[in-house]
Amino acid sequence: MNLYTVILHYGREQLTKRLQEQLLESDPAQGEKILVFDNASPHPYENAWLRAEENLYWAGALERVMGILAGKGASHVWFLNNDATFVSKPPLIERASLRLARAERLVGPVGVYSPAVTANPYHPQMVERPGGQFRQVRYVDGIAPLVSVEFWKRAGGVDFAGNPYGYGVDVWFSSRAQEAGFVCVVDHQVVIRHKYHSTAREVEGFMARAAEAEAGYLAERFGEKFRDVLAQMATQGTDFG
Repeated sequence: MNLYTVILHYGREQLTKRLQEQLLESDPAQGEKILVFDNASPHPYENAWLRAEENLYWAGALERVMGILAGKGASHVWFLNNDATFVSKPPLIERASLRLARAERLVGPVGVYSPAVTANPYHPQMVERPGGQFRQVRYVDGIAPLVSVEFWKRAGGVDFAGNPYGYGVDVWFSSRAQEAGFVCVVDHQVVIRHKYHSTAREVEGFMARAAEAEAGYLAERFGEKFRDVLAQMATQGTDFG
């Protein structure tokens, strides 16, 4: 496995720095593969690996990063929001790599692997179950997806047509794993805490624009009753491990 870990930077520098330092302290041997992608933040990140020329939002940034790192020979990319914090014990990247390999031995190729979250107001299948192992799910939240490059290629990249702000793209992208011959997995032995919309709420009007784009995007792909469809999908899953 050739895994790169990328922190998406936008907004406050201290958030990105906190997560980067946590990962560097946890997995010092991975230092050259722990990268910060500055998404044209108004507050540039001094030690960024790359800086976008304009705000690509979540989906555009993921697509850009996947393309670049696939060209460098990456097999997997862990794409982390900068307002996430790990609550699991280190080593974090090494543990996730080993856990992902174990999950694949049990259920086959994993398209998108994700840590569990201490709380999630939108996607109940993501919430930590203390003592749990893995859960195969239909889709995952996009706050910390570890994406298989092979799945990304088979999916034809990250589809965010008509939705530049990116909300809902994580759901559609990860839900396509099944049709591509992969699975989605939430790992309850690797856990993060996340503060939702901590940066987005600081941009006036963004949440309303993003929500409108998301609704149209999901309706086009899942149907007009997409909320019911996603609620049903969230209940579908199998524990294993």
